Amino acid sequence: MPTKRDYYKVLDVPRTATEAQIKQAYRRLAMKYHPDRNPNDREAEERFKEAKEASEVLTDAHKRALYDQHGHAGIEAAARGGGRGGFSTDAFSDIFGDVFGDIFGTARRGGRSQVFRGADLRYELELELDQAVFGHAVEIEVARLAECETCHGSGAAKGSQPATCDSCGGAGQVRISQGFFQLQQTCPRCRGAGTIIRNPCDTCLGQGRVRRTRKLAVKVPAGVDSGDRVRLAGEGEAGRNGGPPGDLYVEIHVREHPIFERDGEHLSCEVPVSFAMAALGGTVAVPTLDGDVLLKIPAETQSGRVFRLRDKGVKPVRGGARGDLFCRVAVETPVHLSAEQRELVRQLEESLKAHPGKHTPREKGFLEGVKRFFSGKA
Repeated sequence: MPTKRDYYKVLDVPRTATEAQIKQAYRRLAMKYHPDRNPNDREAEERFKEAKEASEVLTDAHKRALYDQHGHAGIEAAARGGGRGGFSTDAFSDIFGDVFGDIFGTARRGGRSQVFRGADLRYELELELDQAVFGHAVEIEVARLAECETCHGSGAAKGSQPATCDSCGGAGQVRISQGFFQLQQTCPRCRGAGTIIRNPCDTCLGQGRVRRTRKLAVKVPAGVDSGDRVRLAGEGEAGRNGGPPGDLYVEIHVREHPIFERDGEHLSCEVPVSFAMAALGGTVAVPTLDGDVLLKIPAETQSGRVFRLRDKGVKPVRGGARGDLFCRVAVETPVHLSAEQRELVRQLEESLKAHPGKHTPREKGFLEGVKRFFSGKA
């Protein structure tokens, strides 16, 4: 049997995606791979089934929590727990337990208190272009719910312990009879914890968690771009009932650069050159991330011409060859001319007009095109 892909990767959503984002991603894939739109396409059919299965798990709060904690193995174990050839009474009770659990809180199943994984957090980090290209180490401050140091997450005051819930006897669930069936639901008093706090901790007021600001060192790898994320495992909010902490996702935003524009691994910039250099040729110093290089400008270079400097771009964070730097020539028109300079320009213009079309082929082609358009011969 082929190895199942990660459900989040199947739908192309982050692990922090909301239910609405997951449903939207599924609808997009369903439209693309639906068998009716792809007849006799085995691969499209498999993609459709894969997306449907991922959506069914990730839009179910209980299944998603199980998947986040145990992966595919957790989902398969839960499926096997329902028995074969029909539902057992316990399995039927578990279904109703899920329903009541959504109303009264997360249930405690099989006599064991269900743990809650801590929430994932997001932090937006702005970087300069050179920091993103070459990598950067930075210290950030993140406010999060952390385990209470006074009660160590129990919620009970120092010197006391959570007491066994007298409604469910510590099971976290109570059973009620409905005709031939026994239904199991989350204990409304302890909300599935199996214990109650009679003497709450003064620091966290019985919650077991308090908001704290923590300083974290973030090492941003070289080559990141806007939209990339750096995952700090276990640096999210603390879990509950002994559950694992969430993760912290540092989202990268690269500030605009005054010279360079970035497109993936490639960079581009505008290189202003004088009228004389564009006409006669020469060399101009061009800035790169590694320092200035000399770019040769051939004679008769037109404004807008692009030159490529190989390997002067960005090395992608996920590997691969370094990109290139594309230099776009912008011929500058002289400004603030003196009377003498204006006269020289006029003389040059008169000299050029003596041979129409020879020195300005683009102008000649444009004028001929206009004539053909208005004469109806275009």
